Amino acid sequence: MLTDVQLQQIMPRLAAAKLQLYLPHLNQALQTYGVDTMQRTAAFIAQLAHESGEFRWMEEIWGPTDAQRRYDPPGTLAARLGNTEPGDGKRFKGRGPIQITGRFNYAKYGTLLGVDLVAQPELAATPEFAFATAGLYWQSNGLNELADADDFVKITRRINGGTNGLADRQKYHALALGVLATGFVASPAVRGAAKRKVSVATEPLLRGQESIRRIRASAPAVAKKPAAKARQKR
Repeated sequence: MLTDVQLQQIMPRLAAAKLQLYLPHLNQALQTYGVDTMQRTAAFIAQLAHESGEFRWMEEIWGPTDAQRRYDPPGTLAARLGNTEPGDGKRFKGRGPIQITGRFNYAKYGTLLGVDLVAQPELAATPEFAFATAGLYWQSNGLNELADADDFVKITRRINGGTNGLADRQKYHALALGVLATGFVASPAVRGAAKRKVSVATEPLLRGQESIRRIRASAPAVAKKPAAKARQKR
């Protein structure tokens, strides 16, 4: 469980009004999804701090950019995200501190949380469901156990698909560990709460921009033509 002072120390750029708005929902997610030790809490808050820019971004800024246009069908990326209808790209853009993206993820996490996020995708950016989806993803993909094993790099790979932003994530992790070391209070157990079956992810969380990078990285190399000789300057 985090206090307002601790959260402000870990995220010094977080506005006071947002801190007061988000903290109860953040602590509820910690309590509900078993993020109940110092190691788990520090890893969780560090990853979210990096992903959301210290909770500044709960919703993907929409252009659309050329990359974002690929969220809409037809296409490989749209298929990976489960987007089947025109406009699904913007409708199911990244929301929440862990930026769930795509019709597939909205349906999956909405079903698990008992709310129709497909019909009301904007709910994924509200504090109640934004932190719930982050906590549910964290628990159901074995990230508590990775935090117990102090495998922060593997946590990053499971969330990100690589190690993008690792230095920044590690900075927040070290800061969170230092802050919590002097005053961590474990969240009380949720009475009667059924533990969800842990289903370790075979792929990281599908998100738009990161899926684009993975598709490009896995594409077969194209032989380059010999470079043409440079023309002499006149």
